[in-house]
Amino acid sequence: MQQEFDAIFYDLGGTLRLVERDAAFEAQARRRIAELCGETGDPDAFCKFLDYRYEGYRKWCFETMREAPEAELWTKWLTPEYPRALIERNAIELTIEYRNKDGRRVVAPNGAQSIRDLHQNGYRLGIISNLVTSREIPDWLESDKLADYFDVVLLSCVEGIRKPDPRLSAKACDMLGVPPERCVYIGDNLKRDIEGTRLAGYGMFILYTTPEKLSREKITDENRPDAVIYDFAELKEIFPGAPSVAWDKIRRA
Repeated sequence: MQQEFDAIFYDLGGTLRLVERDAAFEAQARRRIAELCGETGDPDAFCKFLDYRYEGYRKWCFETMREAPEAELWTKWLTPEYPRALIERNAIELTIEYRNKDGRRVVAPNGAQSIRDLHQNGYRLGIISNLVTSREIPDWLESDKLADYFDVVLLSCVEGIRKPDPRLSAKACDMLGVPPERCVYIGDNLKRDIEGTRLAGYGMFILYTTPEKLSREKITDENRPDAVIYDFAELKEIFPGAPSVAWDKIRRA
């Protein structure tokens, strides 16, 4: 009997949500960051300084597989010399604008429709993502009327741990009451995404990519995805009705 699945989890950055560059939008975000910190100097230079400090924070994240909540990110790592009460009060908005300064987040083509399709086909859905902001995703899900489709949304800055720590993926299964071997994860990173879900015992990993990106990947026995998709519209055919999988529709790497 071929393997069956009850739950499908999405990654966000680089998978379900992509960055669209918008110079005016980004400049406004940099100005707002400076304003929220009480910084009167050049916003562009200030944000470059924050980027330098953020690299130190990222190094700590990778070494520990931890993620800080917004207030700690700003008071400890990015702006420790600025008024603590001000920074703590503005930390959530600061984090959202810090992401906005690099571009506008948009849903990948056919991404939203894939959510509706999979839900209609009877699969339970969730999100597991490394993210520094606790509000951006709940706000987006509400504004795009997608919140009701997801039973679980786990963000690293809320949970305090980040992929590839398998505890994040394992917790998502526990919350749904679905064994990990009956769960699927869709992501774009062969190390961060595939390692954590496989350590947690997930039954299937799907790589979302492009033919060009895939040609540059170094595929090994350890990181080989179970399936590859180039368009979220493919998911409707791969998962026609829970718990079935149309294995003849699977693209291999």
